[in-house]
Amino acid sequence: MTVSRPKFGVIVFPGSNCDHDAYYTLKHVLHQDTRFLWHKNSSLEGVDVVILPGGFSYGDYLRCGAIARFSPIMKEVISFARAGGVVLGICNGFQILCEAGLLPGALLRNECLTFVCKFVHVRVEHAATRFTSVCASGEVLEIPIAHGEGNYFADESTLDQLERNNQILFRYVEQDGSITQRANPNGSVRNIAGIVNEGGNVMGLMPHPERASDPVLGHTDGQRIFLSVMKSVVSDEYIHDYTGAERS
Repeated sequence: MTVSRPKFGVIVFPGSNCDHDAYYTLKHVLHQDTRFLWHKNSSLEGVDVVILPGGFSYGDYLRCGAIARFSPIMKEVISFARAGGVVLGICNGFQILCEAGLLPGALLRNECLTFVCKFVHVRVEHAATRFTSVCASGEVLEIPIAHGEGNYFADESTLDQLERNNQILFRYVEQDGSITQRANPNGSVRNIAGIVNEGGNVMGLMPHPERASDPVLGHTDGQRIFLSVMKSVVSDEYIHDYTGAERS
């Protein structure tokens, strides 16, 4: 279902540290109607897209995302997602989505056992999704990561199902698009950097597209993910591109 003017909600948990980055990108770079949603809220305030940002929700005690999964706002997010609502989890948001059962698998400690913060290359595996529609299949994006627990893991049966259903949207690759062990920054199985649920409306990825969206920073590949989401939720009568220009 499309809408005339999409509304984005960025959830704020205690310990979130990329919420303002996501808000700034959507509100001031892409000129979208965007609001913060506090973790204790019992309403999503009518938003069309929910963003779970990066950070260290609730201090990442127990496991990354394990406590955030039980916050009041997540009850609404789970209901929203199961009803077909669009949800994007970035880094810690990806971890929360896995803990909540909205995405399969888990994010483990980086194979190197250290925090990794750098730009990486990810390959778009499938362009026919609401999160990648302005990309081309096989296109390589340069987006930064910043995590200590980004090692995606799932059992072989789940991984095979993800492959069959085209649910693996991004893989860590070399700049030329080749899959190598060296290109994998955290040890994720099958070089997985981002996946989508079977319904195609919930996506999680470890790289931070919001940190590669502002031209001032010299990197804009991350915009392509947000623009894909925008394209998927607006109606034909209203198209709002990253310049903020409206046209019919």
